[in-house]
Amino acid sequence: MDVLRKSARKSRMERIKNEHIKEIMGVKEKPDIIDIIERKRLQWYGHVKRMQEERLPKLIMGWLPGKRRKGGRPRKTWMECVRAAMKTRHLEADQWLNRKEWRLGSGRRRQLSQDRKDR
Repeated sequence: MDVLRKSARKSRMERIKNEHIKEIMGVKEKPDIIDIIERKRLQWYGHVKRMQEERLPKLIMGWLPGKRRKGGRPRKTWMECVRAAMKTRHLEADQWLNRKEWRLGSGRRRQLSQDRKDR
């Protein structure tokens, strides 16, 4: 949004909503970067889950480091981000078994505004 704001020559001090900035710049209907990252993350997750058990990416995905973490709030792990993306797209844990179904579900866009109103 910073790049779009600077391109539209609008500052945060003007208190213009992100949706309006997107309309001004003509990118309202295009997916934002977070949607693209989550979709690619879910595609990779499904791909790795369908791999054979002895493959290195599958072994690494199940690996947990034994070292202590730094103090403070722990950073989100990759799997936590995958679970959150699955939840927002209403995907089940074992849905990756069916490739077509998984592709349809992982390509589904997040529905943040509607979900927030429902809560």
